[in-house]
Amino acid sequence: MHGSMPLIVTMAAALGLALVLGFVAVRLKLPALVGYLLAGVLIGPHTPGYVADVSLASQLAEIGVMLLMFGVGLHFSIDDLLAVRKLAIPGAVVQMAVATALGAGLATWWGWSLSGAIIFGISLSVASTVVLLRALESRGLLDSQNGRIAVGWLVVEDLAMVLVLVLLPAVVGAAAGEAGPGTGAGPVAGVAPGLWTTLAQTLLAVTAFVAIMLVGGRRVLPWVLWQISKTGSRELFTLCVMAVALGIAYGASALFGVSVALGAFFAGLVLRESEFSQRAAEESLPFRDAFAVLFFVSVGMLFDPRVLVERPGQVLAVVAIIMVGKSIAAAALVLALRYPLNSALTVSASLAQIGEFSFILVALGASLGVLPPEAQSLVVAGALLSIALNPALFSALEPARRWILGRSALARKLEGRDDPLAELPMSTDRKYLARQVVLVGYGSVGSEIARQLLQHEIPFVVVDRNRERVEALRAAGIPAVSGDAGDPAVLIQAHIAEAGLLLVAAPESTDVRPMIETARELNPGIPVIVRALNAEEAAMLLKEGARRALHARGALAEEMAREAVKLVAATPADASAS
Repeated sequence: MHGSMPLIVTMAAALGLALVLGFVAVRLKLPALVGYLLAGVLIGPHTPGYVADVSLASQLAEIGVMLLMFGVGLHFSIDDLLAVRKLAIPGAVVQMAVATALGAGLATWWGWSLSGAIIFGISLSVASTVVLLRALESRGLLDSQNGRIAVGWLVVEDLAMVLVLVLLPAVVGAAAGEAGPGTGAGPVAGVAPGLWTTLAQTLLAVTAFVAIMLVGGRRVLPWVLWQISKTGSRELFTLCVMAVALGIAYGASALFGVSVALGAFFAGLVLRESEFSQRAAEESLPFRDAFAVLFFVSVGMLFDPRVLVERPGQVLAVVAIIMVGKSIAAAALVLALRYPLNSALTVSASLAQIGEFSFILVALGASLGVLPPEAQSLVVAGALLSIALNPALFSALEPARRWILGRSALARKLEGRDDPLAELPMSTDRKYLARQVVLVGYGSVGSEIARQLLQHEIPFVVVDRNRERVEALRAAGIPAVSGDAGDPAVLIQAHIAEAGLLLVAAPESTDVRPMIETARELNPGIPVIVRALNAEEAAMLLKEGARRALHARGALAEEMAREAVKLVAATPADASAS
């Protein structure tokens, strides 16, 4: 019976046992994912009793990765990805280099070949996208600036791993061709041209896929969703969303050699341009949750508990590299680039684990004959322990921050140091400090509003959470302040007390009520124009004190700009009327 229905039996066993052990874990005040991992251990091949189909479980887990990355793409715009590039790109490169060096050095000390040690080090350097997103979502940090940095960091790591997985067979073959298997020597000159050809082909394939998605996909996919939506069938809409997510993910892998995770991410990124992005995210959420559980179960199935008894010192060393070495490298770079201490702690905790790419890489290394048999057990043990401990690490961030601040003068200096982008320069013209428009958010809507305000020669100050964006605005001569407008201190730095208008053009997911309350406290008569998600939210914001709450899709920026010009053009007495 089991042999005739392996898929059904595997899913039933995985989900049923995960439910029971997840419930027990929560009752014991542990993260539910600890129960999911233990469920995988119990139905895996290394423990007695029923053994689920490991191959099927891995494929089900891969679907979970695809759907989760698809959901991230629905909430993560190209602008957000490019906005964090100054930190995410060097951060990912430096952190991966440090972790690779630590892991390779450790493996070399154990007597492994150089090529095997490097592969082992790389496998410890890349964090799990699934674990990171679950952690950020559960704490409401996914849409925060720290969350965007961490996700952008992971996207860069994933792109790097795509190149590693494609180039690894060629590099290993080159090493073997020069010095024989197992020596870890470098490639010979005769093989180098083939290596560069492989690299060029990989870059061209990735570039072609991204170009097709951003140019053609932006036109086709929203149109397809619109046609399906007009049928009025919820089932067809959900089917369309799932088909787009999984179909593009598989097509990216089969046709372009891009990982299925990145393919699904770009599918969501393109659909974000559609007016149905919010609905698509809601329809796919149950599937994302269910298959994410299967991912954790599949990780547990790879774990051999004997490694904890036979090699405890090596397991602890691997966990230390994952949770301490990587975290210190990430935190140091974030602080070096003048981001606050809380950002450094959040990003370092986000990256203190490994996952799906690590498993794929060690499996490939083993198949190429450059990794010893214990390598996979050590990587899975490190992943299992780091994933289980990661939620506790997040929970300990704030108490640890307070403890460090109370005992370290250096930490207090880092926490309280002046950020030149958090306040307007002393040289700011007086016209931007009184009767000005305070424009919150400089995304696609906010930037269009700013363009029209400039055309009408209306002074304005931009408030945006993205430091790189604020830096670029200042370079262009536009006054801007970095920070969350929900924080009263940020609006004070934008001189809200003397402003003539508060105009909130931040994304619809932003909670604007704290901004309205702060503006009303500091400037009781200030008019407020806000961007709303829908008519219901617009009505609520009007009750909260907004003068206008607009939610049109097509010409939202133009309508908000017209209202702003109309209000600012009024007399000072009229403009300040509530």
